[in-house]
Amino acid sequence: MEINAIIAENLKRLRLERNQSLGQLAKSCGVSKVMLSQIEKGDTNPTINTVWKIAKGLKVPYTALLEQQKSSMQVLQKIHTETQASDNQHYRIYCYYPNSASRDFELFQIELDEGHSYASVGHSPKSFEYIMVLQGTLTLTIKEESFTLTADDSITFPAASKHLYTNSGQGILKAVIINHYPT
Repeated sequence: MEINAIIAENLKRLRLERNQSLGQLAKSCGVSKVMLSQIEKGDTNPTINTVWKIAKGLKVPYTALLEQQKSSMQVLQKIHTETQASDNQHYRIYCYYPNSASRDFELFQIELDEGHSYASVGHSPKSFEYIMVLQGTLTLTIKEESFTLTADDSITFPAASKHLYTNSGQGILKAVIINHYPT
């Protein structure tokens, strides 16, 4: 894709994400409404200074207007996820979506072998954890209070404190965990 088309796509996306009209953006960046419209349509080749002005008006880095966006649809197979395991290999975590500048959460699938536990040290202040059991039985202990969940059960809790996952059922426990980090 040529640079004018990339700038056009990014400009429109960023402007609409901020619910700004062309007129509002023109006032904040000092580029005429007509020029912004032509750039969004890909009808003109903006100068470096014009791109800098637009970036400043949108309050984004200059490169945010120049980077080609990845498709908003993505298929991610488990075999291609980032995988980590506990020292004893009985707890495995598969990271499908890590926290990033554009994502204030992480999405994991966990597996915990029968009869085993895993202790989490807790997450950042104000974070929340959401768990949905897919298979097996999870006993979750938070501050000396225990909750037992089976397939299709879910729980959410403030995640800053230590918590313990225990597979209290038969077979492998599988669950989805979302850690949310509100801004």
